[in-house]
Amino acid sequence: MTAEHGVSADELRAALAEAFAPERLEIDDDSHQHAGHAGAREGRHFSVRIVSGRFAGLNRVARHRLVYDALRRLMPRGIHALAIDAKAPEDA
Repeated sequence: MTAEHGVSADELRAALAEAFAPERLEIDDDSHQHAGHAGAREGRHFSVRIVSGRFAGLNRVARHRLVYDALRRLMPRGIHALAIDAKAPEDA
């Protein structure tokens, strides 16, 4: 994998932990499931499940925007797809 596609699940975990102090954080690298499709050449595929008080009172779009903002410095390094399940503790 090239340096531009070198972002790891551990880097996502660190960035999200810093931004949200989550009660729960699970990250799966799903890239192997996309081998051979065009997007696989453009970067990695991740699934994120996160529970944080920062999401309280926010709708789904606002929650996703916060996650993307927390990962903004990692996105250009090769995140092609990001499936996000972001919940407040009362929603979990």
